[in-house]
Amino acid sequence: METFFKLKEHGTDVRTEVMAGITTFFAMSYILFVNPSMLAQTGMPLQGVFLSTIIGSVVGTLIMALYANVPYAQAPGMGMNAFFTYTVVFSLGYTWQEALAMVFLCGCISIAVTLTRLRHAIIVSIPENLKHAIGGGIGIFLTYLGLKNAGLLSFTLNPQTYTVLGEGADKAAATILGNSSAVPALVPFDNVGVIVSLIAIVITAVLLIRNVRGGVMIAMLATTLVALAFGIVSLSTIDFASNNIVTAFGDLKTVFGAAFTGLGTLFADSSRTVEVIMTVFAFALTDMFDTIGTLIGTSQKTQIFDTTSENARDLDPKLKKAMYADVFGSTAGAIAGTSNVTTYVESAAGIAAGGRTGLTALVVAGLFLVSSFFSPLLSIIPTQATAAVLIMVGVMMISNLKSVDWDDMSEAIPAFFASIFMGFGYSITNGIAFGFLFYTIGKLVQGRVKEIQPIIWILDLLFIINFMLM
Repeated sequence: METFFKLKEHGTDVRTEVMAGITTFFAMSYILFVNPSMLAQTGMPLQGVFLSTIIGSVVGTLIMALYANVPYAQAPGMGMNAFFTYTVVFSLGYTWQEALAMVFLCGCISIAVTLTRLRHAIIVSIPENLKHAIGGGIGIFLTYLGLKNAGLLSFTLNPQTYTVLGEGADKAAATILGNSSAVPALVPFDNVGVIVSLIAIVITAVLLIRNVRGGVMIAMLATTLVALAFGIVSLSTIDFASNNIVTAFGDLKTVFGAAFTGLGTLFADSSRTVEVIMTVFAFALTDMFDTIGTLIGTSQKTQIFDTTSENARDLDPKLKKAMYADVFGSTAGAIAGTSNVTTYVESAAGIAAGGRTGLTALVVAGLFLVSSFFSPLLSIIPTQATAAVLIMVGVMMISNLKSVDWDDMSEAIPAFFASIFMGFGYSITNGIAFGFLFYTIGKLVQGRVKEIQPIIWILDLLFIINFMLM
């Protein structure tokens, strides 16, 4: 252990690293339940996604541990799985196989970008305020999604302000498309589901405020007990006969390698080519900035990386290795059958506990492997529990907005539109687009054209083309 991970050189020991790994695992273990429940809405088998989540997490985290020797863990990213489900599949109409193909292409592009100096150029060129706004915007998106899934929101649609789609002979199967006159409001707190949601939010908030180790996981378990007491879920739904490690591997066959099936149809319709490229770009951009922000932000005090070299001729070798680990993890996750695997900001919990080397990440990977035997428990995790987690993860990510320079309107307006359009426009892609376009407008108006990097002009053009096609 000492020789491989160089513990003494990093001022740590085996016990500290193991405890840090356990801390990180429990801080991010909610993804084991949230990710399958979210991706399953697209038609993917729940048990299969559970295992693919574990495989992607283990592969990515092991690369962090054994190649980069840094205390960071990887798993399918929150925000990216929401984009996968609600934007790519539900809004744009792609199959989940095609969405996996996009994630795979995203990984391949990220590998190419990372192996060249292009990723370094992107890091230097993208405005710092927009990086923070993207993270904060995803936080708003997740918060809104959590409130909606918790059943706390209602929408009033007045006559002549909506369209009925796909009604046919069955009105119950119709889709209602409302316009911007729809008025949101809180629902009456008069049903069991809403009450359990409120209890779940309070439990999760209290544990996080108290900095309880593994608070998110404990909150989900506590909410499940509350849901059982209120009759929202039942132990009778646990089916150990059909929902176990054996059946999970059976379902895994459905999703494992499905990305390659999706590649076969993704470009079959030439009219979708630009949209596909833009969607893959949105995947790659969000994944890239999420990783960059996590790696650089969490190392400011601990000096795990020498971030002072960010704008220098080259990046810190350890930072480069960590980025390689991230992109290969995302590609492996797509092949396994899950959305983008990314470096988790919850790794900061383990770092705060003293984790400094890859041994911390190795412990996390081991715990993810052990968790594969818990798949039958997925059936009793209520929506209220995962909704509360989404809201609180949104709170964590919204904190990125505090780093935006709100005094400079040419920086504040792009950051504002990027984050707001992500959340209330229910589209991460459009949020990013508005951010970049308003950044360019702001600098043009101020006569600060030289501050607009060439890559920004290219991104603006791609976004404008996408809006024209819409």
